[in-house]
Amino acid sequence: MDAHVAQLQMQYRNYILSLYQQGFLDDQFTELKSLQDDGSPDFVAEVLSLFFDDCVKLVGNMARALDQTGTVDFCQVGANVHQLKGSSSSVGAKRVKGLCINFKELCEAKNYEGCVRCLQQVDVEYKTLKAKLQDMFNLEKQIVQAGGIVPQVDIN
Repeated sequence: MDAHVAQLQMQYRNYILSLYQQGFLDDQFTELKSLQDDGSPDFVAEVLSLFFDDCVKLVGNMARALDQTGTVDFCQVGANVHQLKGSSSSVGAKRVKGLCINFKELCEAKNYEGCVRCLQQVDVEYKTLKAKLQDMFNLEKQIVQAGGIVPQVDIN
């Protein structure tokens, strides 16, 4: 095996492990990756693209709802949080899901300041995850372009 490919594969393995160790991803992401095959090589990228589009929409909806000074519809914000929690859970976005759990509790308590703070955290977190996954896809592309195969990473 080419030394460059081996180095890229090792870098990829270490990077994936770090995403799990740092709590960005959970086992559901592993399940998602397992659904990808030669017949659908872009499956994970497509699912994640839909997830991040959803994030933009839902975060925008929540921001607008929380911007209604004095008349915040916490039920509407909570419904958006619930939807984002479900989406993040289905793709294995562990940190985003965790924030959504806290955010939902803040909505139920009608804690405006807490909701605003949590919305900001969710916004930062999903954007951070998006950048990290883009780095992962770039590494995958480099491995394939160098003539290698993207390795399966055992996270257990």
